[in-house]
Amino acid sequence: MSSSSNKVAVVTGAGSGIGRACAIALARAGYAVVLAGRRAGALQEAVAAAGGGDRLLAQPTDVTQPAQVDALFAAALLRFGRVDLLFNNAGISANGIAFEDLSHDTWRSVVDVNLTGMFLCAQGAFRAMKAQSPRGGRIINNGSISAHAPRPDSAPYTATKHAVTGLTKSISLDGRAYDIACGQIDIGNAVTEMAARMAKGVKQANGTIAAEAMLDVERVADAVVHMAALPLEANVQFMTIMATKMPFVGRG
Repeated sequence: MSSSSNKVAVVTGAGSGIGRACAIALARAGYAVVLAGRRAGALQEAVAAAGGGDRLLAQPTDVTQPAQVDALFAAALLRFGRVDLLFNNAGISANGIAFEDLSHDTWRSVVDVNLTGMFLCAQGAFRAMKAQSPRGGRIINNGSISAHAPRPDSAPYTATKHAVTGLTKSISLDGRAYDIACGQIDIGNAVTEMAARMAKGVKQANGTIAAEAMLDVERVADAVVHMAALPLEANVQFMTIMATKMPFVGRG
């Protein structure tokens, strides 16, 4: 494992849920952390939860806006001098809408955040990692169980998460020449605001409604810290972490 004491991480979607938990865990592991998200107040609360101090920076960012993504990485470089890790986490869902009822605006909003936003942030990190000395770094994209199999009525989310897998593979290949590693974590049913409905009951493949097992989000944070801590000669290309009893493995 490599030392994290002088490393700098950028976490998107850091104001809540998985991003917040991972930003806090990375800070506790010794990283300087830049927390990005659309809500300034939520970012400041996450900074406070991580212990505060000059090794934490809240940077309000809408990942769908290229200029704001450019400003995010400029702020990281200005404050800390380099970027060693991007946890490319920001995402939204539009689940529960029948395919034939999806609006163009809903489709576009999910694609803009989950795919275009992830591309923009990965590109910003890639450019910084390629140019810095020592060169290189690691990008971890947040995929999903939905990168493997859909839930009913989830076309925009599922389509973007399948696309993230292709993006991860492309970055992994293109980054080899510059010591940039890229992997993906696919998460199933972590306890967050976004996934809380799973425990109450959600539509299954056979049309029934059933509650699903959940996973403590801290286990996800532990997994991201593990992936991040590997030396750049090693990479977790894909990791699936999920609630053991969720109905993913098996027939729907």
